Amino acid sequence: MSARRPFVAGNWKMNTDKASAVELATAVARSAGDAADSVDIGVIPPFVYLGAVANAIRESGVNILLGAQDCYHESNGAFTGEVSVEMLADIGVRIVLAGHSERRHVIGETDDDVNRKVRAILAHDLQCILCIGETIEQREAGETDAVNERQLRTGLEGVPLEQLGRLTIAYEPVWAIGTGKTATPGDAQDAHAKCRAVLADLYGIDAASSIRIQYGGSMKPANASELLAQPDIDGGLIGGASLKADAFLAIVEAARSAQPA
Repeated sequence: MSARRPFVAGNWKMNTDKASAVELATAVARSAGDAADSVDIGVIPPFVYLGAVANAIRESGVNILLGAQDCYHESNGAFTGEVSVEMLADIGVRIVLAGHSERRHVIGETDDDVNRKVRAILAHDLQCILCIGETIEQREAGETDAVNERQLRTGLEGVPLEQLGRLTIAYEPVWAIGTGKTATPGDAQDAHAKCRAVLADLYGIDAASSIRIQYGGSMKPANASELLAQPDIDGGLIGGASLKADAFLAIVEAARSAQPA
């Protein structure tokens, strides 16, 4: 891992109920300890439990970042069922996902949809995690690099240099999410390095070197250390393993241990 501060965020997806969400957030905060001083730690619960989890984090006194799984790009209006960035900020949300693979491939969001959300999140001073990644069909067709580059360039269109300090990229190979498969550390590093090269082309080498790129393809305690040892992997966007505090915190500890002395 590089000198970039690692960032490990748990995406709970459509899981937990109110009681278990509060219990999980409390357990993460209680056990994060000194790790929160050197690793950015985020929890991303379902919309309906954001308020309860925000209270649990606040009461813990630990610097855990509250995240939301999605947003709408408009500030307000007749958009039934949608949630604006301003609403999220109002209840203490500090990070928002944009373009998660399930939003793209299950819900049907386009690259342009994702771009509108990225710009809305960053324009309102929140942190954005822009998710990119290829499907198994795209991978087998040799399109991994082209897909990642397209999603990066379109996702960041219109994003100015001065907003990059609040941007994180999450590379999530779709074929490795919830399947038990994981990219090898070498494969993951190669994808991350090529993404950073695209960022350098867009914003310059210095800016690209400062942007964190998380790995989001089924990182677990068993493989976290090897993945996080790669020079361009700056943390993880964790799915299933984030639903158990012990497993999630083991990944956080692996991120802390991977930092240069």
